[in-house]
Amino acid sequence: MSQQKVRYGIIGIGNMGSGHLRYFKQGKLPEMELVAVADINPERLEWAAEQLPELKLFNTSDALIESGLVDAVVIATPHYFHPPIAIKAFEAGLHVLTEKPAGVYTKQVREMNEAAKKSGKTFGIVYNQRTNCVYRAMHDIVKSGKYGEIRRVNWVITDWFRTQAYYNSGGWRATWEGEGGGVLLNQCPHNLDLWQWICGMPSKIRAVCREGKWHDIEVEDDVMIYAEYPNGASGVFITTTGDCPGTNRLEITLDRAKLVSEDGKVMLWELSEGTDEFCRNATEGFAKIDTEEIEVELDGKNPQHIGILNAFAAHILRGEPLVANGEEGINGLTISNAAFLSSWLGKEIVLPIDEELYYSELQKKISASQGKKEVKESVQSDMGSTFGS
Repeated sequence: MSQQKVRYGIIGIGNMGSGHLRYFKQGKLPEMELVAVADINPERLEWAAEQLPELKLFNTSDALIESGLVDAVVIATPHYFHPPIAIKAFEAGLHVLTEKPAGVYTKQVREMNEAAKKSGKTFGIVYNQRTNCVYRAMHDIVKSGKYGEIRRVNWVITDWFRTQAYYNSGGWRATWEGEGGGVLLNQCPHNLDLWQWICGMPSKIRAVCREGKWHDIEVEDDVMIYAEYPNGASGVFITTTGDCPGTNRLEITLDRAKLVSEDGKVMLWELSEGTDEFCRNATEGFAKIDTEEIEVELDGKNPQHIGILNAFAAHILRGEPLVANGEEGINGLTISNAAFLSSWLGKEIVLPIDEELYYSELQKKISASQGKKEVKESVQSDMGSTFGS
């Protein structure tokens, strides 16, 4: 690309879309030029025009995509809209950056990934937690192989407390048709992505997703996932919007070390030798391996959305690495789809999932939705929201 800046448009000016606009207005995106926005809510377009009067305004995503004004789009609409809008953008020859999650069901996301590959355009996803120095450090330590393979991973991520008023604030919230899920689709896409990014994809999932346990909602607000990995390792992922105060603690046990992240720190317990070797050779039944406790030095950098956007522009202009390739969005979604399917069917799910079966079961949930009649109108009026992120 010969130009010095990427001309882009934002589709959906709700919570996150508004944030993307502000990043540009604040001068934090030196290689991007915001030229257009789209939202079907006239009030959101009016707000955008007040912020940046020079913007071109569109009341549909198609109109912006077909305008010829942009090289790229940032998609910040409700979950179900991410893949169809992205596909249209790729077909129009545009680069795409989509908010999380990649979509609601993997069948649709796979179609989006195929369109991205066919287009040859840059495809990024806003997994901004990958920029967090805490998770970057854990990723680098695990992937280095220095301490061997993963034996066990436990993540208790329950600091998502939400009130009933939160769920009552939009007809699409906490409904199968409007949102496609609860805590796993709304609050936890970043965590599910980090889980697989750091530890790899599991091979089996067994889950219990309690629907409406703590709130008057039809989707899950309390989840326990048990995972097994190809190498025999196991994992547990626990989340809810009903705990107060909550916890965010990630533990990873490796052959020769243990990693723990909590309260913005990463602690490492380095073993003097491998666990299996020590167990075989120890002559005392209660012998323990010598360990050294180390607080991992972090670089303190955590650019979040701004880092994602600037990397997106740099990739388009110079081929520099993305923070997260959009095609990777299917991984965390695969875990949540598998968890839902396991809970609905009451059995273990072997990955990759049966995408047609999941889609069929999801349609049953949508058909039985108590909020079904009011969802479509509410989703339209809240097109730009990302559900409180």
